Amino acid sequence: MVIFQLPVTNVLIASRYASSVGRSILGGLSNSAFGASRPASELTHMEFLSQQQRTFIQMRTNLKVVDNSGAKRVMCIQALKGRKGARLGDVIVASVKEAHVGGKVKKGDVHYAVVVRAAMQRGRCDGSEVKFDDNAVVLINKQGEPIGTRVFGPVPHELRRKKHLKILSLAEHIA
Repeated sequence: MVIFQLPVTNVLIASRYASSVGRSILGGLSNSAFGASRPASELTHMEFLSQQQRTFIQMRTNLKVVDNSGAKRVMCIQALKGRKGARLGDVIVASVKEAHVGGKVKKGDVHYAVVVRAAMQRGRCDGSEVKFDDNAVVLINKQGEPIGTRVFGPVPHELRRKKHLKILSLAEHIA
């Protein structure tokens, strides 16, 4: 093929330009040897989609409730403290969308909630990153105490810095 006669620098320049318009050198998306010459800073199609799904918890985000307050699912109404979105440990205002029969909270109630699991990556001080498979919250009252008496699943230790020690003590596993 003619491509092997080109200098290596020309192939790199061509692949950078070609990837910016969504095509590889050979005209398609493939795992050929030519794709290995692209810089590490460029993302593949699947890497881009997986990063696109991990965003802030923002208005109208559906979240799982992981305590025994009676709610199954809530929808975020607002992230507090004037932020666009919420991350781990942030307080949000949420509306209960699904609830267990006979629980402490009912469908349609509006409560404060603390984000205890988020699909968005969060860097830690030691250089590691933490992310979860789902977005989950624990419902709290106006004083910041949890409504339920148990917390299911892992909870990150970053809640300690956000002063949610009661949630950490109720959790079955601290990640």
